[in-house]
Amino acid sequence: MVLLRFFMGLTLVVMLLMSSLPAFSAEESICFGETRSGHLSGGVRLPRTGLNFSAYSDLGWIAGRTYVHSKIAEVVLASYKALQKTIPDATFVYGETGWKSGGSFKPHKTHQNGLSVDFMVPVRNSKGKSVPLPCSVFNKLGYSLEFDRRGRMDDLQIDFEAMTEHIYWLHKKAAERGVKIWRVIFDPALQKQLTGTSRWPYLEKYVQFSTRRSWVRHDEHYHVDFIVKCRANQS
Repeated sequence: MVLLRFFMGLTLVVMLLMSSLPAFSAEESICFGETRSGHLSGGVRLPRTGLNFSAYSDLGWIAGRTYVHSKIAEVVLASYKALQKTIPDATFVYGETGWKSGGSFKPHKTHQNGLSVDFMVPVRNSKGKSVPLPCSVFNKLGYSLEFDRRGRMDDLQIDFEAMTEHIYWLHKKAAERGVKIWRVIFDPALQKQLTGTSRWPYLEKYVQFSTRRSWVRHDEHYHVDFIVKCRANQS
């Protein structure tokens, strides 16, 4: 039993040490079907951490809930690299994405073919310092947090400027790779707070934000669906 625990602990340490390595795939992923009904071949797991970002949960990362299409991995990592220069003090957290082979991804209704990514909102504390959104088992790994209509929760404030800067670079880096953004889902009431940011004129012109109220509020995260040419679902 002691030996088993030792090897389990050693395996966990090795996984965590490897988790900050850049996403890499020898071959491009293949997506099938749609975000609500599809699957994925050759999915790539996003790194657990980077210089200015981290996964929402070590548990979720180890469980394999952060896989995406290889092109989407490239876009996400390229956007974070760009943000190192434009907002060097900002910290970002990405949420759930999908399984390595796609398919049903409860409790999400989408995230099935590697083209959906949840990004937790960037926040600043009462001192104006950018900090990771607090995600734990006590708040459903961040998904049960609730912000008011001004984007405040306790001593945290959503950094709308950093959020729109991030979406701007997602769009730019996607275009460089022949990828498009289909839509961004974010709480319609909080979308009003985005209009005063420096990147809003660009986003208003080129990025589609869903104005319909979703089945969950999407105030603690913004869901991004990308467009990559996919094959029809295999029977």
